[in-house]
Amino acid sequence: MKEQFFSHIARFDAKATVLTAALMLLGSAAAPVAEATSDDFQFELVPSGAVLQCLPDAKGTVRIESDGGAEVMTIKVTGLPPQTEFDVFVIQAPNFPFGLSWYQGDIQTNARGKGKARFVGRFNEETFIVAPGVAPAPIAHEGAFPDADLNPQTAPVHTYHLGLWFNSAEDARKAGCLDIVTPFNGEHQAGIQVLNTSHFPDGEGPLSQVKS
Repeated sequence: MKEQFFSHIARFDAKATVLTAALMLLGSAAAPVAEATSDDFQFELVPSGAVLQCLPDAKGTVRIESDGGAEVMTIKVTGLPPQTEFDVFVIQAPNFPFGLSWYQGDIQTNARGKGKARFVGRFNEETFIVAPGVAPAPIAHEGAFPDADLNPQTAPVHTYHLGLWFNSAEDARKAGCLDIVTPFNGEHQAGIQVLNTSHFPDGEGPLSQVKS
């Protein structure tokens, strides 16, 4: 069963390798790095390398405010295809292979290609994923990226970056972007990454600047 989990990861690696070299060369557009305050932290989302040509005006802003036992994170995006759904993930690294990631929620754009979403959770220097041991995992989805039946064991891993993905490869194609399928939505049938926080160092993503 453990071999099955890693075989799923290997298949994703093989598909994503087609993009890796190009994305490494393209990189992401530079943006100012924000400074954190105790109760209000703002920073930008920058275009992923894969969309610099097809979505040249794509950008986003993030604001994180303390709510006592949690944080309120508000994301605003512009320059995206109209009436299109995107998926927000909290991720370990901003670019491929992304590391450990979790699905935070959705953003739907309006007729002008603008969108906004508000999330409540733990978005600060203590944000992490941990798996003290291996345990059976539920199988809810099959397809190109089927669910693993076991989790990998891992010590605590901090996830300080954000990424935004097309909800479908078809939406990406309609926007003139690459139509490669990735696992970054609820059904594991998303499109390519659109925005990320790669203007922050890999190990020092913006959430690391939000104090607990």
